[in-house]
Amino acid sequence: MTTDIAQLAFPALTATIKAAAEATRLRLLMLIAEAELTVSDLTAILRQSQPRLSRHLRLLTEAGLVQRHREGSWAFFRLGERGSKADIARMLLARLDPDDPVIACDRERLAGVRAARAAAAQNYFRRHAAEWDRIRKLHVADAAVEAAIGDALGEARIRSLLDLGTGTGRMLELFGNDIERGLGIDLSLDMLALARARLDRGGLKNCSVRHGDIYDLALPHDSFDVVIIHQVLHFLDDSARAIREAARVLRPGGRLLVVDFAPHDLEFLREEHAHRRLGFAAETVSQWFETAGLDFVRQETLPPGPEGKIAVSLWLGRDPRIALAAPATREVA
Repeated sequence: MTTDIAQLAFPALTATIKAAAEATRLRLLMLIAEAELTVSDLTAILRQSQPRLSRHLRLLTEAGLVQRHREGSWAFFRLGERGSKADIARMLLARLDPDDPVIACDRERLAGVRAARAAAAQNYFRRHAAEWDRIRKLHVADAAVEAAIGDALGEARIRSLLDLGTGTGRMLELFGNDIERGLGIDLSLDMLALARARLDRGGLKNCSVRHGDIYDLALPHDSFDVVIIHQVLHFLDDSARAIREAARVLRPGGRLLVVDFAPHDLEFLREEHAHRRLGFAAETVSQWFETAGLDFVRQETLPPGPEGKIAVSLWLGRDPRIALAAPATREVA
């Protein structure tokens, strides 16, 4: 009988099972499967010392159950995404009782950690909403980035556009005159007020914005031709989840464009501007695309200008389903 699960040698399988067979490490696996977390996050949730948790994380990483990604002075941990060892971790977690008191308590504390992060980001956006475009220009050459966005999406007609984390609504303004319908989603009410004012100034009645959660969009499947996530991922604690949700609302043949910072070492952006991640490697986002079921189309990186310090990357993916041709229509003057 054949199986889709790859085989492991006896020593490797024994080491993998042994690494997971400890109460704290199993709790760590459960939490890291829920979100990409730091040691500080896990310390706050499990109420154990940082050295103790670091030792457990090292064992899980060495066993191949957990992936560790360092960014400056921070290290992020997440469940392995591919391979037999990651499959074993997911198999064990699937058999955990979600109503177990220990698991329920850990999940409740995880929700508190994530809520604190969201509140910090909200406070930042509230403080800087009126000057958001000016702050962004300190790090990004907008004209060059917007030209690259136009090149990436090409001349193919866009009937419906979704802008996730719309901010001041600039992406809707950029494409508003060339699309039938545009929708911007943002968690910040202050940002939405600015975006609405911008759309009003531009006379873009075909575009609108609404309050919403990038992780849980109140939108049906197969809703949009193009989804853009522009300078948003570095604020999130679970970028892969946001990309999966964006892919869900793409129509067959639809495209997802992500624009964000390339890796950099400007640590002050964390403390002063609520950046969760200091940019993304090209292969990281392309892998998230593939995990979300998208065909990876292209990636490019724009170097910073003479006064800039951060490069900007663009990733384009496509829904692999074949789009049905729309019925021919006759234009009426």
